Amino acid sequence: MDNLNDIPFSILDLAPVVEGSTPTQAFKNMVALAGHAEALGYKRYWLAEHHNMPGVASSATAVLIAHVANHTKTIRVGSGGIMLPNHSPLVIAEQFGTLESIFSGRIDLGLGRAPGTDPMTSRALRRDSGVSARDFPELVAELAMYLSNSDSAVKAHPGAGTNVPLWLLASSTYSATLAAELGLPFAFASHFAPDELDHAISVYRRHFRPSLTLAKPYVMVGVPLIAADSDRESQRQATSTYQKFLGLVRGKPGQLRPPVDNMTEVWSEFEAQSVRSRLAIAIIGGAETCKAKMTALLERTGADEFIFVSDFYDFKDRLKSFEILASLKNSRGQNAVLKGAELSV
Repeated sequence: MDNLNDIPFSILDLAPVVEGSTPTQAFKNMVALAGHAEALGYKRYWLAEHHNMPGVASSATAVLIAHVANHTKTIRVGSGGIMLPNHSPLVIAEQFGTLESIFSGRIDLGLGRAPGTDPMTSRALRRDSGVSARDFPELVAELAMYLSNSDSAVKAHPGAGTNVPLWLLASSTYSATLAAELGLPFAFASHFAPDELDHAISVYRRHFRPSLTLAKPYVMVGVPLIAADSDRESQRQATSTYQKFLGLVRGKPGQLRPPVDNMTEVWSEFEAQSVRSRLAIAIIGGAETCKAKMTALLERTGADEFIFVSDFYDFKDRLKSFEILASLKNSRGQNAVLKGAELSV
């Protein structure tokens, strides 16, 4: 991609629950944002599986995908991602086969190998299955088999033959290598773990093997976004995101807090460095600042698609953030044909 007009923009949503609110309101906001994104020309709306996090309501990911797809018409809807070691591949094939059967041609299945939670909750999710992240390649292969026209004795009904598009998600080079070997599109979680972004993309492109799914590498880059009317206002709004990551650094995740005027009263210097390192590629600013930062990130990564995570305490500010982002490109960009990629991507 040569410029921002040529690259699709997408949204990753965790159905955030702000302080003093409820999951019910988070789901209403989710549906409103998805419809808004569709009207603005965004390509995908993905939801991410997390557990035991009071500020994240996207734990029943497949259910929410159905809810969003039912309230939209054209935008692709999917997982970013399903944490596959938490689940039976057959069950995931049945769930996403069902989704694809209802919302034909609009469903994506992004897969991760992390638990999406803390070790104690991970054990509760998996019970005594003995499955771990080490089994990820086998789990992906089994899932792909269920979604294909395999002659396996066990079949996913629905699911078999739907060939729901698979993506591999990663915050390191492990899944980058696997995605390359399998010829699958690859999404990097640089919205919270940017350290290995460049290396992972390099590994993926260098080792990519063309497949029936994809003719050449396809890279989606996760980006934190805080766009506002001015640089000053965006910096203030970003303090809600800073406090969210500060809770993770302290091992005390919570609901999304309102902005503050002075973060130095909230975090230590060490904590500030830790949070800022996780948000190293964040796009924070007014329209012109955001455009400059995104152009630089595109030149750096050569990404085929950006997927944005935007957390705001006030939902109206979140909607406006995505409006500002969409205004930075013309309509041609969102409808660009993805050269070298199959229509399923």
